[in-house]
Amino acid sequence: MNKEKGVNNYFTNVNKFEQGDRSESVDILKSQARIMGTIEQSIIPGLPDDLALRCISKLSHGYHGKLECVSKDWRDLVRCEAYSCYKARNGWSESWLFAHSNNQLVAYDPDADRWHPLPRNEAIQDGWDHSGFACVCVSSCLLVIGGCYVSSFPREEPFVVTNVVMRFDPFKKEWKMVAGMRTPRTRFACAAVSGKVYDPVADRWEDLPAMPGPEMNCSWFGLSYKGSFHVLRAGEQISTQAFSPLEMTWSTVVDIWPLPRKMNYAVQVMKDDRLYSIVTQVLGGSLIQTRDTDDEGEWYTLGSVPCGVVLPDDPREPQVLGHGFAALRDELYVIGGRFLKLEKSGAGGFERLSVVRVCDPLVRPLIWREAKPMYLPAGGPITGCASLEESSPP
Repeated sequence: MNKEKGVNNYFTNVNKFEQGDRSESVDILKSQARIMGTIEQSIIPGLPDDLALRCISKLSHGYHGKLECVSKDWRDLVRCEAYSCYKARNGWSESWLFAHSNNQLVAYDPDADRWHPLPRNEAIQDGWDHSGFACVCVSSCLLVIGGCYVSSFPREEPFVVTNVVMRFDPFKKEWKMVAGMRTPRTRFACAAVSGKVYDPVADRWEDLPAMPGPEMNCSWFGLSYKGSFHVLRAGEQISTQAFSPLEMTWSTVVDIWPLPRKMNYAVQVMKDDRLYSIVTQVLGGSLIQTRDTDDEGEWYTLGSVPCGVVLPDDPREPQVLGHGFAALRDELYVIGGRFLKLEKSGAGGFERLSVVRVCDPLVRPLIWREAKPMYLPAGGPITGCASLEESSPP
């Protein structure tokens, strides 16, 4: 019996036992766990294996790094696919917040309030910076799609656009290359709608009707809203293109997004299709805005985002740029960024931020708290972020 098959058999019998099928006793489960070659001894000495398994399974992924350091058996256990199925079957789903900064992907666990690094993506070679890609979560996995590589070596080609799509399995802690786009793309519109990933170019994974309007360029981005894929363009416009997966057609809808688009802003969709936007003001500071769900009301401001930085020689609040904006559970996250720090002499430079600010947008006025900051070398401008909320089966 190989290791993976043995692990799956073990969890299958554990589930039968917990669902009331007493035909398999705990003693048999223990013997199977030892036979399968992954767990060579009791999971936790002194505790029944089924109870020990429940204890470990209730720990969120932020603690997995410490669990894997206990023993090779524990490492194999928490990386097993059946382990994640066992957690989901018991309703112990988890939440993930992924962020890409300084050429490194990290994940945040809100239950443990801790960040941890992801394994290295083998598609990224040393000396190359990855940017312009899309981060999308679908089917309980993270997809990193396309983008471009910029070389730090003068003799190398300075700019390479890719069509590679890499999938990260959060429980196996593994990257895998999946079917790529037919055309290399960078800084493109992309979103997940109803379990599928869409971008507005027809020559991709599956052919879609071509989107009407001007040729796509780097000033477009995508969003999933009310079951459709919306393609937005920076700058002033009065309409937005929306693709319906059910009808497989594009339509032009009245523009419902905040203006002006030339400012640093991002939009998140939360439960009940509630829209929230973060807008960086020209004179400094950022605002959280929302609108009514009927798509006819005006955007209005809920409050400002605390900068997280106090400059002793400058009473003004510095303008933070390049932050990440994400929605996870019922909260909004403003992640990292950078700000310009000026000296008295007039010289200065950009400083990186690792602070993470969190608020519940339904609580008025907004009450912000600081989550665990990103650890070095992560932090600074966020080049991609996505959230994942696992769902338990009925």
